[in-house]
Amino acid sequence: MKKTFILDTNVLLHDVNCLHAFEDNDIIIPMAVIEELDAFKSEGDTRGKNARMVSRALDEMRKLGRLNEGVKLPKGGTLKIEMDKPSALPQSMAFNKADNAILNIAYTLGKKEGSYKKNASPVFVVTKDINMRLKAEALGLFAQDYTSDKVNVDELYTGVSEVEVSSEQIDAFYRDKQLAMDPTLFFPNQFIILKTNDGSKKSAIGRVSNNGECVLRPLSSQEPMAWGIKPLNKEQRFAMELLLDDSLDIVTLVGTAGTGKTLITLATGLQRTMDENAYRRLVVCRSIVPVGKDLGFLPGTKEEKLEAWMGAIYDNLAFLADRKNPDEGEEKAHYLLDSGKIEIASVTHMRGRSLPGQYMIVDDAQNLTPHEMKTILTRAGDGTKVVVTGDPYQIDTPYLDVESNGLTYLVDRLKGQKSYGHITFTKTERSRLADLASKLL
Repeated sequence: MKKTFILDTNVLLHDVNCLHAFEDNDIIIPMAVIEELDAFKSEGDTRGKNARMVSRALDEMRKLGRLNEGVKLPKGGTLKIEMDKPSALPQSMAFNKADNAILNIAYTLGKKEGSYKKNASPVFVVTKDINMRLKAEALGLFAQDYTSDKVNVDELYTGVSEVEVSSEQIDAFYRDKQLAMDPTLFFPNQFIILKTNDGSKKSAIGRVSNNGECVLRPLSSQEPMAWGIKPLNKEQRFAMELLLDDSLDIVTLVGTAGTGKTLITLATGLQRTMDENAYRRLVVCRSIVPVGKDLGFLPGTKEEKLEAWMGAIYDNLAFLADRKNPDEGEEKAHYLLDSGKIEIASVTHMRGRSLPGQYMIVDDAQNLTPHEMKTILTRAGDGTKVVVTGDPYQIDTPYLDVESNGLTYLVDRLKGQKSYGHITFTKTERSRLADLASKLL
């Protein structure tokens, strides 16, 4: 049955290609949404960029016909811009609010089409605003989140799997330095922990090859180390194996605070950039999400403002700069930054750049939309390695959640690629208090 979807502004800003995500159903964009896009288009951040992209896409649609009458979409649906209607909402809902103007169109159109009657074509409000969905529900409207890019986080790829095998298979793995695996069950660069199913307590650890054969091979006999940092657990070792592997173009690391993902990523980046000169520069970027004061309101130069926002990066850099003399770590960290081999920037400043031969870290990637993630990755030039880190359960952006952010979207889409590796961290290496707070609070 054909449906009618009325889109909120945040859906268009979240995914600028969403107009093509509703199959053969009809799409309505209220005039209030156009007004909001117009208000955002002059902003210099990602929201402003996306607003301009959506406006250009809608302007291109005008070639197909009159938008106020509805134009045909490639998949069989229609797209229409709807003018505001006289308010039919309760008096308590101020009509000068864009959200209420959108809800009013859904309410009016739903009554006109009889969409709440049996076998009638249903009208849905599509919004990433939780409170707007609640208001729609209170009005008796159908409302839903934008789910086109949502990922089932309970089934998210972890990069590690335990497999039960016989003692003979483990013996053969140690002897032959390889073990054939089922290609329908495992991905390239996935780590496998082999355990016996006969009570012998034998075990082994390997990594699935990325050369086109689904073969498990042992890890390097020598424990990896970067910038003086050694892995403290299996997950950290797995991650460091991926970070030091030049055959991989992109690595994602997911875990809560204290798992060490940022520290070992920075350590590996410093090792490969400063000591080995394998990359021209180490670039660290993250999304600047206003919590309290926006970046522009903070005092100081751009670098001083970024330091206030990227405290975790600077703290780790200072720790790595001089582990033996912590009092000098901060000074040496600034020396490294002044050398020109390390750059710390916001995601906003990455647009329009091309970054060849760089070791690029995207931190706190859970605060990026899938579209923003794609935009950043397309900045990577030849010879650039990208490491994306974050915790999908620590999101500071109002219209993202654990299932729809750029980090989980990236992990889900890239699994199985030969040049990609991933690890989900579960073990923290912080103080007992920090570990307890992370688990219980």
